[in-house]
Amino acid sequence: MARIVSLGSALQDIYLIDHDDLTPTTIGDTAIFGKVLVGSKVDIDRISYEVGGGGFNSAVTFARHGHEAVFIGNISRDPAGMAIIKALNREGIDSSYVNFLERRATGTSVVLLDSKSGERTILTCRGASEQFGNFDEKDLDLIQPDWLYVTSLRGDMDTLKRFFAKAKNLGAKIMFNPGVKELEQSDALMKLLKYVDVLNVNKAEASQLVQGRVLTELLYHLGNYVETVIITDSMMGGIACQGKEVYRFGIYEDVRVKDATGAGDAFGSGFLASIANGRDFKSALVFASANSTSVIAKLGANKGILGRSVKLHMMPIQKI
Repeated sequence: MARIVSLGSALQDIYLIDHDDLTPTTIGDTAIFGKVLVGSKVDIDRISYEVGGGGFNSAVTFARHGHEAVFIGNISRDPAGMAIIKALNREGIDSSYVNFLERRATGTSVVLLDSKSGERTILTCRGASEQFGNFDEKDLDLIQPDWLYVTSLRGDMDTLKRFFAKAKNLGAKIMFNPGVKELEQSDALMKLLKYVDVLNVNKAEASQLVQGRVLTELLYHLGNYVETVIITDSMMGGIACQGKEVYRFGIYEDVRVKDATGAGDAFGSGFLASIANGRDFKSALVFASANSTSVIAKLGANKGILGRSVKLHMMPIQKI
């Protein structure tokens, strides 16, 4: 069992689910929700209140694997914030390092979901999860983590550097899944990779950081900066290396997508949860893929997250 800190956001997700009014309509290369007209009143089938956010989703995976999961994030003392605290406690996640911001509402996303296709559009007011400069890296002195798992901090490179340097000073390992705002600052992001033990990005994100058009090229170049690199490529699977050990992998199962929200979080945290449990590199990739597949087959960003004892079948994966 490991002590793993999840650094990132926690949001309330409000799902508006319908089978016909939210059907995507294609206009050229763009898809829109074509039946929702300005000024109209639309009846939807149902509504569902969930909790999500990269920091929260990853912490759920770690807790369900029996690890000591600690979440560090910002919320407010409002109903959405209390729902997040309740969810953290229900999952057995340490919430004692959560920061309560007084003048910001808890971040909230409204997910418009077409129940037929699984396509969705997300409207997000990040609120308390918009900024992370109030995070105190000295919390890690008290926690003494084995791993620091970091999702997007909305481009706050200073806070990332402070936490990365502190974690390394304490002997903790770091897994990093950067977001859009970090990738927009590619030069600063590349300088942070000297702290990182595991980097998880998709193909488009990898191409923003290094040269290359195919997965093997991208992996080779990123491997010069980080020992363990995972590059996912949607339904094509992905490629990963741990030093000189390289695997090309497909998808775990071809399932009907009910809700793709949280798939990336499930993959990254599933990989780390397995590695922290002592599984080998190949087995951790299989579990990561299975965890992501399970999440997209259910409504919500974390309902499908798998536990440690689940039995898995093999998937297309080859050492190269």
